[in-house]
Amino acid sequence: MAMDPKIARLRALDICDLSDAVDALGLKPAVTGLFQVSAGKPIAGRAVTVKLIAGNAPPSDHPRHLCTTAVEAAGPDDIIAIEQRSGLDAAAWGGILARAAQVRGIAGTVIDGPARDIEESNRIGYSVYARAMTCRTARGRIHEAECQTPISFGDLTLYPGDYIAIDRSGCVVIPAAHIDDVLSRAEQIRDRSDDMCAAVYAGVPVSQVMGGNYEHMLQNLKK
Repeated sequence: MAMDPKIARLRALDICDLSDAVDALGLKPAVTGLFQVSAGKPIAGRAVTVKLIAGNAPPSDHPRHLCTTAVEAAGPDDIIAIEQRSGLDAAAWGGILARAAQVRGIAGTVIDGPARDIEESNRIGYSVYARAMTCRTARGRIHEAECQTPISFGDLTLYPGDYIAIDRSGCVVIPAAHIDDVLSRAEQIRDRSDDMCAAVYAGVPVSQVMGGNYEHMLQNLKK
């Protein structure tokens, strides 16, 4: 299956250019404090969401391990996004899940909370970003409450199908309704930034490049 053209454009952009575009459009700011814990590469895609909460799962005739529904629903254009804000030191993600996600071609996993099996994810080259790391299992501590519903993520609400892009600088969440505007603005910023870089290499004083030219660019983008 061919990649969604919007995903291709998103993956070609720098996080900071996307963050500037989001700011220019008056959208929620980037999510900070998520760390690249395995496989050093940026990732971007649509959110497949999971909400985890404290306690044991209710009894069921067909129990499922947390996040397995999301993995089986996602594909190469997607990112698994997990809320684990229970306050408990318990992993929201681990090595077997990372392997299963990699088999399905999923772009990566981002967690507002802890992950484990970091070395395993790193060995197989699967990208995980998380707010913390732990070796403690989820069993007996947390369970999955919801899948593919809105979740709390940083200071905002993340909806299934929203767009996420993340690298070591931070994480940008783009509401699906605004993806076209954000991509267009970010591409403008990238092109102007490229011109500024070229000016630096051509010997233009950085005070001039980062002075009136830079501020003028930012003001124009807000119009």
